[in-house]
Amino acid sequence: MRVLLVEDDALLGDGIRAGLKQSGFAVDWAQDGQAAKLALETEEYAVMVLDLGLPKLSGTDLLKWLRGRESKLPVLILTARDTVSDRVAGLNAGADDYLIKPFDLDELVARLNALLRRSVAPVALTLQHGAIELVPATHQVSKNGQIIELSAREFSLLHELLVHVGHVRSREQLENHLYGWGDEVESNSVEVHIHHLRKKLGPELIRTLRGVGYVIDKDGGS
Repeated sequence: MRVLLVEDDALLGDGIRAGLKQSGFAVDWAQDGQAAKLALETEEYAVMVLDLGLPKLSGTDLLKWLRGRESKLPVLILTARDTVSDRVAGLNAGADDYLIKPFDLDELVARLNALLRRSVAPVALTLQHGAIELVPATHQVSKNGQIIELSAREFSLLHELLVHVGHVRSREQLENHLYGWGDEVESNSVEVHIHHLRKKLGPELIRTLRGVGYVIDKDGGS
């Protein structure tokens, strides 16, 4: 899942980015409101983590702009402002959840996962494809009832392909889903992850369309 982190505190932002990446998220980090606005205009995200006290454009104004575009992007506010009126103002501006600084990283990850579960269709609580079952809430994958161990990026890649089953995803689309700004992306990284998924789940699961991308066919369940 790709996250937009908007936080101007360099030390805190770096820590959050590292923690979210370790939990399997791809993270883009913007350090002011204008940079975040540009990112939202040009990229696609699953969720946004937003500080309110930002330079150039406040978090509240950014959120109002986002909701003015009728965007349904889940937004979790991170802020040191802990009065009831501040929380109400943030929620009224369009936030979906609120976390007060200082906070525990595990709680942030849990809240983001909860937002993501609420933002998708109920059928996505479990993705089933033939003998393969993927449960986003627990990051668990099984085949014929047997748990299959996947890395965070293997899981994210499989999830992306299953969400778009029957539709081809290009290598660029998959890279954008797996990696955030500043992440080192080797030229064959997607191919390596695809290779590992085929070894673990079956060579017939993911079909390659040379020069186009990858697809899990609707009628190709293992």
